[in-house]
Amino acid sequence: MQQPEPSAQVAKNDREVAGASHAIIRGSLGFGLVSLAAFSVWAFGGKWFQNNAGEAALYVACTLVFISLSGLLLHPLVKGSGSLLRFYLVFIPAFLGYAVVWCLAWFALRFGLGEWLGSLLGSAAFVGVISWRMRNAQGFIQTSLILFALNSAGYFLGGKVMHWVLGPAGSAVFIALTKAARLVVAELAWGLLYGLGFGAGIGYAFHAVQKGRAQPS
Repeated sequence: MQQPEPSAQVAKNDREVAGASHAIIRGSLGFGLVSLAAFSVWAFGGKWFQNNAGEAALYVACTLVFISLSGLLLHPLVKGSGSLLRFYLVFIPAFLGYAVVWCLAWFALRFGLGEWLGSLLGSAAFVGVISWRMRNAQGFIQTSLILFALNSAGYFLGGKVMHWVLGPAGSAVFIALTKAARLVVAELAWGLLYGLGFGAGIGYAFHAVQKGRAQPS
């Protein structure tokens, strides 16, 4: 097989980098907004769920927000026509798989190990499902690890920011806010950072799985 000319290979690499960067940015910003909306359920309705429906119901409600809004902002990550429907057909089972695995790890092991294991196995489940649905498992391990790294970065950084807002330093910065208002700000900040990180990983995963595939017209 004839090898491409160096200039053609450079151009191909540049397009690949540009395509990946675009997908990562779109995924990060889009899912950041989605996550902000989903975490609003926790921030504004967490006490109601705790008193009336329980923690599991809160997770279900947040998951429904994640699923319903993601397609509206992220469907261009799927190339070709009819991207909204095709995105949902891939994303819904992938995100449900991620959410189920993450919640099982969380409820079994809680803070620390449960969070890390949930992020790792949940990321692998997400990539595994989109690879299956889009019929391309090439680079599964690499894609899963990148998604895991970006997901974990957003999640754990968001957690640290939340605790900072609720701590003495945050009290000094947000001195005009009540304790309840600072709690809302802290939870929304966590949601935004989690969404930015996980969304970047989602964008990369969709780009990587579609790379080299023949796209539908």
